[in-house]
Amino acid sequence: MYRFKQSLHFFKPKNSTFINSSRRFSHQSQLENAGPMASRLKTRTVIRFTGPETVKFLQGLVTNDLRRLENPQLEDRTTLATTNAPFVSVPPVYAALLTPQGRFLYDMFLYRPPRADEKLDRTGSGPGPDSGELELFADVDGSELDELLQTLKKYRLRSKVEIESVADDFSCWQRFGQDLTQKSSEEPDAASLGWGGGFDRSGQSSSQGNNCGWLWYRDPRLDCLGFRGIFPSNTTPPLVEADKETNEENYLLWRLEKGVAEGSAEIPKGEAVPLEYNLAGLNGISFDKGCYVGQELIARTHHRGVIRKRLLPLKFVNDSGKEVEQKVAPRSEVIDASSGKKAGTVTTALGSRGLGLLRLDEAFKGSLTIRGLDDVKVQAIKPEWWPAEWLSDQQDQTSTA
Repeated sequence: MYRFKQSLHFFKPKNSTFINSSRRFSHQSQLENAGPMASRLKTRTVIRFTGPETVKFLQGLVTNDLRRLENPQLEDRTTLATTNAPFVSVPPVYAALLTPQGRFLYDMFLYRPPRADEKLDRTGSGPGPDSGELELFADVDGSELDELLQTLKKYRLRSKVEIESVADDFSCWQRFGQDLTQKSSEEPDAASLGWGGGFDRSGQSSSQGNNCGWLWYRDPRLDCLGFRGIFPSNTTPPLVEADKETNEENYLLWRLEKGVAEGSAEIPKGEAVPLEYNLAGLNGISFDKGCYVGQELIARTHHRGVIRKRLLPLKFVNDSGKEVEQKVAPRSEVIDASSGKKAGTVTTALGSRGLGLLRLDEAFKGSLTIRGLDDVKVQAIKPEWWPAEWLSDQQDQTSTA
């Protein structure tokens, strides 16, 4: 289930083109063909967990297995070479917090930053779980910050963990674009990092704060999403030229095309079933970690083996196939024009693109439209990253029905 790519990204690609854009791309093709871009995610914020029971506390709450953050296995470690021993760096973990009934509440990216006192020894082994007080940072939905803090503190009880907002001190960033969707020769393995060749010493320095390394990591959900990181708010991340970042809406468009929702504005809080929103395929759920809040519904749905509805990328077009802008709103009903039967609901819309929770037996019939907007046709798109069994399981279920 896990697919953590331990690539730290400090190298500046040759001929890279950043988009200095305060506006949204007018056509999806412009975005698809654009080079590396970076967005400061103003919709996200950062909270910090500290204390000896940090991982134990979160392990009983969220959907993914966090034990690797406390005591990373060798295959999960990456190293950042310094003049002394290399620092241990652990890839972030994507996870969600659910209601007791198994419905989505909040998503988060959990980071364990490298520490100056945490280095590999000569055998290549890292520090054990008792090497000091653990500190984790979480990239969370900014609009839900106060409520999330209240929820976490409600569950804390007597656990030895401190929870605080560090929204003023840190910012969340995403680096994405066509040139980053596949690993190239200009993006070496983490094992190649060092003070030689193309290594950007100034970039490495600018990405650290208070003796703690702040790095770009492969997005733990999908490689095609690019790189993600938390950085001090008073610094510019490496590989982001001053005043060259692009509007966050372009990152939203990038995600819409990939079929990936993020935050409670796109994954309805208290309503969404995580498996229908593809969190398992996004490496956000562990099915063998043990108990956590809301696990019963997730486990039962998973072992039943059939997910009849899933989140899909949508394109809105007119009768001639031309994309139409700003006509469709979230919560619009998607229907089969030939039968009038509801196929699903639009969950997110921006320009001519969106996401929709659709029944798989209706999604790809080619006759979808928006209820009340007969001149708008809906094209559902199967993402390239989807496992083949997601559709084959549905077809098998339909044939036996």
